Amino acid sequence: MEERILGKTGLSVGVLSFGGIVIRDTLQREAAWIVSNAIERGINYFDVAPSYGNAQQVLGSVIKTKRDKMFLASKTNKRTKDGALKDLYDSLKSLHTDYIDVYQLHAMTEDEVQKVFGPNGAMDALEMARTKGLIRYIGFSSHYDDAAIKLMQEYDFDTMLFPVNWVSRLKNGVGKAALEEAAKRNMGCIAVKSLAESAKENEFDGYPRCWYKPISNDMELANLALRFTLSQAVHTSLSPSDVRLLELSLSILEKYDGVPTPLSDMEFAFLKKRAQEVILAVF
Repeated sequence: MEERILGKTGLSVGVLSFGGIVIRDTLQREAAWIVSNAIERGINYFDVAPSYGNAQQVLGSVIKTKRDKMFLASKTNKRTKDGALKDLYDSLKSLHTDYIDVYQLHAMTEDEVQKVFGPNGAMDALEMARTKGLIRYIGFSSHYDDAAIKLMQEYDFDTMLFPVNWVSRLKNGVGKAALEEAAKRNMGCIAVKSLAESAKENEFDGYPRCWYKPISNDMELANLALRFTLSQAVHTSLSPSDVRLLELSLSILEKYDGVPTPLSDMEFAFLKKRAQEVILAVF
């Protein structure tokens, strides 16, 4: 699988990464196979969060002998120093590791920026943890360009996790400003929602871990969607939240021997036209 340097971190990561929610509520034997298979096929960046149910505990139970083969990322959705520290220590314990490579402020909105940088805000915890060697790099995730840019103006972050989706970009321009600003700062850019088609239409659509309607039955569209994401200014794209979609993503990449080709003009035009037809784009 093609690897790209994750911005200023210097980490060399596969273009497809592992979204840890994939193994939420999965038996250890099955989870161990899913993780081992992912590593064997070139994935080396694994992202998880406390809000993903028991995903951290499941992942931690199967990576004890694989920690040297992966870069590990986790997150906190707490905005205070004490809350963020508790999340971090809980994650270290659940993941059976002494350190986390990339630790991120999770799902940030614009009105939360002042709080995390204020007195006893979460950033105090993250900087202290990096000084102690508990985390190596500091990042954030957000779904909003304005929030992402405001965060970057406040601090020299190492990474950004952001939706880079064919519909939301080609129809509504989501992510363009955030990615351009991140590129100027040599930040590592991690994409999510590459295989999202639209907002979730049916709660019982067979994909309970996905917060959106995924592209699951159209191989041509899935191929174009993933290649669109990886043709943007990103270094890696997190797999969708279902093992079937992880397998689909891997199979698409392997069709190109791990190095996805850019979209042709005809493919781009098709995708742009198709995006305009989606009634409700997903963030």
